Amino acid sequence: MAPLLIGSRDLAGHLPAGARIWLHACSGESALIRDGLEAADLRGLTFTGIFVPGLNRLAGLLAAGARVESYFMMPEFSGHEAQVDFLPFCYREIRLHLAANPPDAALVMVSPPDEQGMCSLGPVNDFIADIWPRIPRIIAHINPLVPRTNGWSIPFDRFHAVIEGEAPLPVSDPGMDEVSARIATLAGEMVPEGATIQAGLGRTPEAVLRGLTDHRNLSVHSGLIGNSTLDLLEAGALRQDAPIRAGVAIGNSRLYEAVGRPEFRFAPPSITHDVAQLAAIGRLVTINSAIEVDLAGNSYAEATPRGLVSGPGGASDFAAGARGLQGLRLVVLPATAAGGRVSRIVSAGRATGPISLGRFDTDMVVTEYGIADLRAASQAQRRERLTAIAAPQHRAKLAQN
Repeated sequence: MAPLLIGSRDLAGHLPAGARIWLHACSGESALIRDGLEAADLRGLTFTGIFVPGLNRLAGLLAAGARVESYFMMPEFSGHEAQVDFLPFCYREIRLHLAANPPDAALVMVSPPDEQGMCSLGPVNDFIADIWPRIPRIIAHINPLVPRTNGWSIPFDRFHAVIEGEAPLPVSDPGMDEVSARIATLAGEMVPEGATIQAGLGRTPEAVLRGLTDHRNLSVHSGLIGNSTLDLLEAGALRQDAPIRAGVAIGNSRLYEAVGRPEFRFAPPSITHDVAQLAAIGRLVTINSAIEVDLAGNSYAEATPRGLVSGPGGASDFAAGARGLQGLRLVVLPATAAGGRVSRIVSAGRATGPISLGRFDTDMVVTEYGIADLRAASQAQRRERLTAIAAPQHRAKLAQN
């Protein structure tokens, strides 16, 4: 049976009462779906998904009475804490949670069907690619602007209902500044030719990838890719055969226009974040950012003094996969915040929030002042090397603690 053609304002009426609903997000967030939901009474409904701080907008759903189950904290949750269930899970734990508790319904944005009636998930092959067969009711926004990618698809006749219309994909470009450029130069010296790269979200990891354009025979295996991956491809830095595998692409229109090319392959976390598959990759280099690093080598990436701002994400999954003789795990961050007044290299016990990557999950820490190699380092050596890459005005105080 063909799915029903409905308007965006009719969406809520097709969602089961009391349902827990997967909401396609990241760069797959549909403005038409969001606008339709915000105009409805959403009390009794719970929305879950991979919501990216600074990119996805959930304030309107909360204002309409919905609950949110999120694996990342977002600033707009402030004032709506009673409506938000924050689940601080790494990607492996998210997979287990969704397998045991599949949503009752899903709202997705997909490409128009191809000749076989398959609708591509475009640049967002996240957990929905694994769990959609177990979701009883799926409603789709058929968007001609969603690129058809070499990845997972959903049959058109599997949808309960569809809405149609063009809507641009959410865009993001963190840019580069002088500090991130310096970090990129230093970190790039540690990346060997022929390495496979994973990079996390944010300005500094993106800058490091942009700094690798003179490398050769690289490949990318990452949960997330941004504009920097396309820069590497166009610079000839990537190998010829299947150079890019990712779960999600978040960038600008230039990236979205490219992700349908054969060099890009998309896959769900059961592939991109699987520790056994990661461990089989030779010379896997992980590049992730942090808000703070303490003198023991623990990284903190989820909170500021104002509270939680993110979640564990997939960094620990990749760190576990790269824990081998050929792997290299980099944490990159500016040495200071607040115009240099605050050190982001901190004494043990003085960091904010939970540990995101433990001291056994990191091989090197890179700031604009240098590289701290923590491999086979004693506790005293760790303190010395990390103090040496702090900003000069903070080193004396760190050395005293």
